[in-house]
Parts: sequence; structure tokens; C-alpha cells
Amino acid sequence: MNRRTFVRSALAAGGLTPALSAVALGAEAEPPTAPPPTRSPSTAKEARMQVADSIEMCVCDTFGTVVDWHGSVSAEVAELARRKGWSVDGVAFAEAWRGNYGPSMNRVRTGEIPWTDLDELHRMTLDELLVRFGMEGLTEEEKTHLNRVWHRLHPWPDAPGGLARLKTRYVISPLSNGHVALLTNLGKFGGLPWDCVLGSDIVRHYKPDPEMYLMPCELFDLPPSAVLMVAAHPTDLDAAKRNGLRTAYVHRPLERGASRESPSWPEAGRFDLLATDFDDLASQLGV
Repeated sequence: MNRRTFVRSALAAGGLTPALSAVALGAEAEPPTAPPPTRSPSTAKEARMQVADSIEMCVCDTFGTVVDWHGSVSAEVAELARRKGWSVDGVAFAEAWRGNYGPSMNRVRTGEIPWTDLDELHRMTLDELLVRFGMEGLTEEEKTHLNRVWHRLHPWPDAPGGLARLKTRYVISPLSNGHVALLTNLGKFGGLPWDCVLGSDIVRHYKPDPEMYLMPCELFDLPPSAVLMVAAHPTDLDAAKRNGLRTAYVHRPLERGASRESPSWPEAGRFDLLATDFDDLASQLGV
């Protein structure tokens, strides 16, 4: 059995638990702002329907797009600090942890270290941060549990239901720098109704490497234009677009907490679709 056949059969992850009710931690949700105007109403609708009819699969960035890493990690670190009697800023810790996300993957990409999954990369950073923030005395079991907070990130409130709507018409999957085990656990934890799970360990690359964006095309025997990449990060979508995928931007104004300025909407025409959340995306695609 070749790798492609094996992955198709082994990674099927349908039948997850029903969508769970979840709220973004650390901040109250704000009413979504409308995307910038693009075309005339009739032309815009025709363009959306063209995308809806041409795609067969939706793949989604996960950290920040589907799940709230900032609120989830900062809340868990703050609770640990409270129990241990430490004076630690959970938000600062979460942002420092996430801040090494790109640099740690670049160590793999440049060959400085061999292929390493995200759990191991997160643990390397965690060990450094525990020293920097003066969080001493944790057992190995406690460190392992804390490192796996990235398996317990709460979804944005619209994500489970919006994804369930998309699933009625399209194959849906994460397309994330997380590995299969991490993404599967996230799906079970947050009630995310994935059809399958596509992680970075399948191709042993991280986004924005082309191998990541072309993975669903290869595994599902689809042209890139039949795959819609959904993300809250324009650079991710730019890379997907360079590899021929269709693109949909989902706005996440609270990704980095309520104290940060909301990210700007991409300019009109940069991506195929601009959506306030997953429910809005599903509506634009007619499901």
C-alpha cells in the first residue's frame, strides 16, 4: 500500500462528538465588523457562487482561525500560576510561547535540526520560558501536561457550527502546522467535525512550504483550484494562492486578545472570499 492510499484510509476522522458550546477566553466577543466592499452586489454574488461550485474541499488553518490559542493558553497558565502562588502574567507567557512558533519551525526548515513535530518544538520553548518566568518546581508530569495545552485550545464560538454547515457540501479538514495527533485531539476537545485530519507530519514540512498546500490535492486527487484554503492570516492565504488554491479570509479581531488592535481587513480582490466568521463563510458558499 503506498503512502497516499494509506493516508486516505488511516486519517479518516469522521463522527466526532457534536459541536460543543465554547467561548473565547480572556475577552468578550465583539460584534463582527463587515468586510470592505468588493464588487456590485450582483457581481459579488456571482463570484461567490463560482467559487462555491468550483471547490470540492475546504482546508482550514487552525491556530487562531479555528481555535483561540491566545485566550486558551493564557488562561491555563494564569490558573497554574494561581495554584502555585507564582506572580506570572499568563498573557505575556502565552505570547512569548507563540512568539517562538515561527523561529522554531525555521530551525527545521533550514536543516538546523531534523524533522520535529510541534509538540517537541513547543516543549523546547516551554523549558526556556519556565526558567525565564521563574516557574520552578514543576514535575515532569506537570510540564508534559502544560505542554499539551496546545491540544486543549477552545474553538471560536462560530467554528463548530460553521464547519458543520460546510461539511454538508464539502470535505473539510484542518491544514495546519500541528501534527495529526495534536489536531485530532483538538477536534475531539472542541467538537470540530472534521472529515479527516491533515497535519504537517504527513509531508514533514511546515507552511508556507508548497508541500503543505499541495498535500490535500495529492491525497484527494484534486486540482489546486478545487481546494479552498481558509485562514485568518493573509500571509498563509498568499502562500496558498501562489500554489493555485482558492482562498477565503476569516476575520479574527480577538486572536491576540482584546488589548491588541484588531487586524486590518485585506484589500478587496486579494482573496476569493472575505468573511466575518465561519457562519458567514458558509452562507456565502450557499450552505
